[in-house]
Amino acid sequence: MRVAVVGCGVIGRSWIRVFTRAGHDVRVWDANPAAQDAALIWHESERLRAGTPGPMPQAAASLGEALDGAVYVQESGPEVLEAKRALYAALDAAAPPGAILASSTSTLDMTAIAAALPGAARCIVAHPVNPPHVVPVVEVLGGASTTPETVETTCTILRQAGQVPVLLNRYVPGFLLNRMQAALVREAISLVQSGVADVEAVDAVIQQGLGLRWALMGPFGVANTNADGGVREYFTRYGGSFEWLMNELGETPMFTPELIEEIGRQVDAMVGGTSHEVLRAWRDRMVERITTLKEQDTP
Repeated sequence: MRVAVVGCGVIGRSWIRVFTRAGHDVRVWDANPAAQDAALIWHESERLRAGTPGPMPQAAASLGEALDGAVYVQESGPEVLEAKRALYAALDAAAPPGAILASSTSTLDMTAIAAALPGAARCIVAHPVNPPHVVPVVEVLGGASTTPETVETTCTILRQAGQVPVLLNRYVPGFLLNRMQAALVREAISLVQSGVADVEAVDAVIQQGLGLRWALMGPFGVANTNADGGVREYFTRYGGSFEWLMNELGETPMFTPELIEEIGRQVDAMVGGTSHEVLRAWRDRMVERITTLKEQDTP
C-alpha cells in the first residue's frame, strides 16, 4: 500500500518510520526541502538502530508526486487553522479520489479544516502521541462530513501498522490526551510557581510514583485496583476527597519569561548536563522495552 507522509518535522518523520516498518511504500514531501532531507537522514539512523527491515521511503519532488497512487495520506503540517485549510485544499485536489486524508493535528477540529472541501467525507484526524513510532496511541476523530467507512478504514490501517487507534465520540479542544496532559502540567507548574515543591520533586512523584501505575493502567483502571471492591468502592469512599482537592486547585499559571527561565534552570540542574538527544533516545528505548514487557505479560 502506498502511503504519503506530508510534513517532515518531528511528528512527520516519526510517521515515516511507522509506515515503512509496516512494509508500506512511503512517499515523503515537505514544503521545506531541508526538512525533508533531514527526516530521511533521521529515518535511516533510526532504522539502523532498531535493526528492523522494511522498504526505504522515497523523497518526492512535489506534493503531486508524493500523492500519486496514495491510499492513505498522513499530514503533519503547521498547527494553524488557515494553513491546515490551505494544505487540505491542495491535498483534496491532488490526491486520488479514494485516498484517506488524515491529519496529525493536536487541537483543531476536522469540521473546520475540511469545511467546503469536495472530499470532506475522506478527511479525518489521526492525532498521535509524540513520537508515534515509539508510542502507539492515535486519537481518531472525523469531522461533520467524514463517513463511517473513512473512520473504519483509518483504524484498520493504523492497527495494521502497529498503532492503537482510540475513537472520540465528538470534538473537544485538545482531544483526550492533551486535555489530560494540560491538566497535569497546569498543576505541576502551579506547585513549582507557588513554592510548594521544586521541579525535581514534582517529576519524581510522577516518574517514581503515579507514572509507574499509569504505564500499566489509566486513571479508571488504577481506581479499580485501589480498593478491594473495585472502582465503585474507590469513588464512593474517596469521591468527597477528590471533589475537595479538585476545588483546591489554583488558578491557571501564566507562562511568563521569568517562570519559564526558572523552570529551565531547575530542569538543567535535574538532568545534570545530559543532552536533549541522549534523553530522547533513552526515553524511546525505555518506552519500547516497557511496551514489549506489557505485551509479554498480560493479566
